[in-house]
Amino acid sequence: MQPAINQPIYDVIIAGAGPVGLFLACELALARCSVLVLEKAPSPHSPLKRLPFGLRGLNALSVEALDRRGLLAELAVPKSLTTPHFTTKPGPSPSPKPQAGGHFAGIQLPADKIDFAQWPYRLPSSTSTQLFSELEELETVLARRAEALGVSIRRGRGITALRPTPEGVTVQAGEQSFLGRWLVGCDGGRSVVRKLGGFDFVGTEPEFTGYTAQVDILDPEKLRPGRNVTPTGMYMQSQPGYLILQDFDGGAFHQAGQPVTLEHMQELTRRISGTDVTLTALHLATTWTDRARQTTAYRRGRVLLAGDAAHIHSPLGGQGINLGLGDALNLGWKLAATIHGHAPAGLLDSYQTERHPVGAQVLDWSRAQVAIMRPNPAAQALHAIVRDLMDTPDGATYFAGRIWGLRTRYDLGAGHPLVGHSAPHFALEDGTTLNEHLRDGRGLLLDFEADETLKAWAGRFGGQIKYVSGRAKEQLGMRAVLVRPDGFVAWASERQGIGSELPQATRH
Repeated sequence: MQPAINQPIYDVIIAGAGPVGLFLACELALARCSVLVLEKAPSPHSPLKRLPFGLRGLNALSVEALDRRGLLAELAVPKSLTTPHFTTKPGPSPSPKPQAGGHFAGIQLPADKIDFAQWPYRLPSSTSTQLFSELEELETVLARRAEALGVSIRRGRGITALRPTPEGVTVQAGEQSFLGRWLVGCDGGRSVVRKLGGFDFVGTEPEFTGYTAQVDILDPEKLRPGRNVTPTGMYMQSQPGYLILQDFDGGAFHQAGQPVTLEHMQELTRRISGTDVTLTALHLATTWTDRARQTTAYRRGRVLLAGDAAHIHSPLGGQGINLGLGDALNLGWKLAATIHGHAPAGLLDSYQTERHPVGAQVLDWSRAQVAIMRPNPAAQALHAIVRDLMDTPDGATYFAGRIWGLRTRYDLGAGHPLVGHSAPHFALEDGTTLNEHLRDGRGLLLDFEADETLKAWAGRFGGQIKYVSGRAKEQLGMRAVLVRPDGFVAWASERQGIGSELPQATRH
């Protein structure tokens, strides 16, 4: 497996041109790294990506990330779909006018019970808490941006072998080999990079086979609207002719790899719904399970994993794409800083320490939903209790915070309560916003008091940290905030004479 003479050495080779791989490619290229993306599929187009169940729910963190890179405006999605009203004033917040999105085990999030005042750092200028985008459209937008930044995307080139070298990693794709200083596997739940790289992948086995299908139904009125947990499983008709089913067979059908037939879907739909509904045609179908596994390490030498390559779980609640985009956002700037030689000690290792716990929480979130959806009396009792809890202000706010990603916080040590959280979307009096100032992928020191000491400190980093001075319409009592390239707060202060505090924050 020898690379061709005079073949380029890429800073990073990425396996997989899904949203995670493409977003990571954009982040690295924005930081002036050379990137090659190798994708097994010869074409980015798939009927499943364009159907209603090809929609992906983007939570608050993903929406913020896309906006901070100028990508949100390129998506043809309703930008105000679930933009609730936030207030920083004391007292209860008004209920959001748009319907809040999300569910837990099929229990719809009650928008009118959410107490938005429990998130004091969410501003009226904040982006939406949840949006929906077609998977194919999201990939198209990301691929277009990646190529504009100089990323090379080669389709029909799945990785079949890899070998560490003194310079990095040599990978084989078909009859051609490529050399990169780093390799990142973003190649999905059956990741070849994970297997070839020798990563441990541990977790729990499935309890059900899930089905997503486009069918013709003779009598759709026989199926109740919404998600329906029954004594034999779960069914949902999201739109006329689009079915989602869960059959608690231990994942047997999915693991057997059998084709989904009209006869099988007919029998399954009748058994789970408890009706004599008639399906007359099957157009498309796919299966999935609730297998929940995670790699014990996200990095082995110069090989790293992100997205489903690092963790798999059921798609209940739509957390997967958000988890993967978060991986890419966290890894991109750290790997770029390592490549360029200005990363502080341990920065790349913090990808594992920050993202692995987030992944573990999502896996448990998925398992908890399955636990109360089982077709047995104990699960039904738990389901009723959780439903009652979600119907309280504290319960609804807790679940909303988890579903929307607002409870995500990295442990960056002691300090201001903002540290470790996604930065508030400050709207400055000059008409600019925090998100706009993060478009170039650099860290940001936002100084509300025009402190010359802070300006001089930022200048010591040779342009790695962007210094912006100006008053904000709502400052939340802040005097200055240091924001990492991924939009998370590394340091914040409400005190005067704060310049001496900043050197410690650069380790994050």
